[in-house]
Parts: sequence; C-alpha cells; structure tokens
Amino acid sequence: MSRFLIVVPPLAGHVLPAAGIGRELAARGHRVAWAGSEAVLRPLLGPEAEVLGTGSRLLRPQGGHGLAALRSLWEKFIVPYARFTEKALDRAVLEFRPDVVLVDQHTPAGAIAAHRHGIAWASLAPGAMELGRPFRALPQVERWMLDHLGGLWQRAGLPAAGFTDPRFSPALVLALTGPALTGPDPFPEHFALVGPVLTDRPAVPGFPWDRLEPGRRRILLTMGTLADGVSADFHRRALRAVELCGTGPDRPQLVVAAAPELLPGLPPDAVALERVPILELLRRGQVDAVLCHGGMNTVGESLSHGVPVVAAPIRHDQPFVAAQLAASGAGLRVPFPRVGPPGLAVALRRALEDPGLRAAAVRVGGSLRANGGAGAAVDRLEALAPGSAAGIPLV
Repeated sequence: MSRFLIVVPPLAGHVLPAAGIGRELAARGHRVAWAGSEAVLRPLLGPEAEVLGTGSRLLRPQGGHGLAALRSLWEKFIVPYARFTEKALDRAVLEFRPDVVLVDQHTPAGAIAAHRHGIAWASLAPGAMELGRPFRALPQVERWMLDHLGGLWQRAGLPAAGFTDPRFSPALVLALTGPALTGPDPFPEHFALVGPVLTDRPAVPGFPWDRLEPGRRRILLTMGTLADGVSADFHRRALRAVELCGTGPDRPQLVVAAAPELLPGLPPDAVALERVPILELLRRGQVDAVLCHGGMNTVGESLSHGVPVVAAPIRHDQPFVAAQLAASGAGLRVPFPRVGPPGLAVALRRALEDPGLRAAAVRVGGSLRANGGAGAAVDRLEALAPGSAAGIPLV
C-alpha cells in the first residue's frame, strides 16, 4: 500500500474528477489524503475523506474575456491562493509523508512543496488551458506566467537555477481528455490523456427526480461554477430559446444548474437547482442535449454518454474546447455574448434532432472512454510510487 496526497483548488469542477481518482486509489488499497479547503472538500468528498485543511480563503477569478480573463485567473486566484496555502501544504506533505503527490495545475504550491521535500509528484490537468502551449504565439504572455511561477518558487526558498514549472511534472501529467478534444499536436510520452473520470459521485440531496417527465426530450443547461457574474443574460436568452424549440409536450424539458431565483421566467416544468447531479443524469439517459460553457469536464462527460453539446465558451480554455468539439462533429459552438434566442434555438434543435451530431457524439465519446479514465490514471500513479517495478524518479 502507498500513500497518495491529492492537492486541489476550492473549485467543484476540479475536485469532482480528482475524487474519482482518489476513490480508485482507495479501492486498490492505498491510503489517500486531500489537501485543500475543508469547507469545500468535505461536502464533495464525504465525511470519511481524510482532509488536511489549508484554510478557507476562497478566492475567485473575476471574469472578463481573453487575456483579461487570463490575467484575472492568475492575479486574483492562482498566485494569491498559492501564497495563502504554501505553508499549510508544506506542513501537509511533512505530516502525511506521501509516497506520491497528485497536484492540480491550479495549485502550484503543492508541486513546489513536493519538490522541496524530494517527493514524487504528478500533475493533474482537468482542463485544456495548459495543454499544448495555447499561448505559444504570445511569448510575452508565456513569460509573464513563468515569472509568476518563478516568484512562487523563490518564495519557497528554492534556487532559481533549479526551477521546474510546477504545472508540469517532468514524470507524469494526467490530462482528463483525449485526442479528439486536444487537436493534432502530439504530447510528450509522460503526458497521459486518460479521458473523463466517470466514477460515482456523492449524491446531490434533494434533487427532484420525480419531476423529470417520462417521454419528454430534455436539455441540460450548465454554465460552470465560475460564471455566476456573467451568465444572467445568457440564461435569459437560453430560456427563451427553449421556448422556441416546440410547444406543449414537444417542447424540451429544461434542467438548469443554477439557483431558480436567478432565472426569471423559468418555465413551471423546468428543474433548477444550484447543484445538479450532471453525471447521474447522463448515466440514467435523462439528457438529450447539453447547453454549456465549453468546460472540459462537462463536454467530456456529455460526449462519453453519447449526448451532443452546444457550447457557448466564455473564457480560459473554453473557446479551445468548443472549437475542438465543433471540429469533431459532436457538437456546435455559438458565441456567448452575441447569440440570440432564435439562433440558440436553431443550435439546440440540431443537437436534439440531427442524427449526424448524435452519431459523432457516440463515436467521440467512445474514444474518450477508451482512454481508461480513473483506472488508467491510477495505473500511471502507482508506477510512480517508490518500490514500484515501473517507478520513475521525479526530482
């Protein structure tokens, strides 16, 4: 048995797929602990999880588009959160004494702590933003990000001459995607594209399964956990678009991952909650089309269940994922700030009715599933543990 420490940011979209990897590790007899905000982790991981708390200063990027959004992500979340958690993560590594640390790319302080103590570490890429150098055409932007990371490195007392980019373990980068959604560029051998993690998740209490009407087509609308401040107008357009998709029982029923008080004009037959069991809805075959922000998790999970996606990307890696989705033929891309209800209704009707889109979703989803998910991720992580026949030194 080995000891694995998983370091994640306080964001549900990052915690939930990592939780599937943690459960697979535990099922194989390993001891698993988590480092992060207990206030966020505990509800998502359950009461039995071993959580080494880093405090609950919850920082959130402030929106925007393009490079403004990237700057907000780094200056208002990644860097201050790393500074806030650096001492707690260093202490967690010393106290738990892990054999391997799995570090989300948005928590570089975890990789720095593992490196500082000579412990094997792997990177977890739940999105596509850091894969394939998306800003290679803007070397000044890449330099700016590396300068931030170099500052964190030196702040931890590590020599600048030995700098290692804490987003990318030199031994293993686990990416929760597949070639169909990353483009044609090859990755180094130590990049493992394992596809979405589809293992069971904690139940969402109070979800009204009995309100899902049998025989109705159903659209799932989710714009991610960080879009609250910018998605209100899009939600209004989406509600109107669904009304244009049919009348009476021919109109699709809507399930929305948002608080109902934020959705004026919500149809009486719609189901809206702040937390929705997306994976379970897909698994039960209760979703016919997904309208989302183009986040890697939502797109991958939807396609893995053969459900076409309409993506309205907002920021970060979402435009890249949405472009790859459209290129694969398994979904459609619409402009988040400009698409009106009629255009959105056209896209949703295609997602519901076009057999070509559905066939492509099944095909791409099959290729994503074939990458192995949590099982493949754990195979690679086990190989890093000291004493493994395939063990690889990381530092």
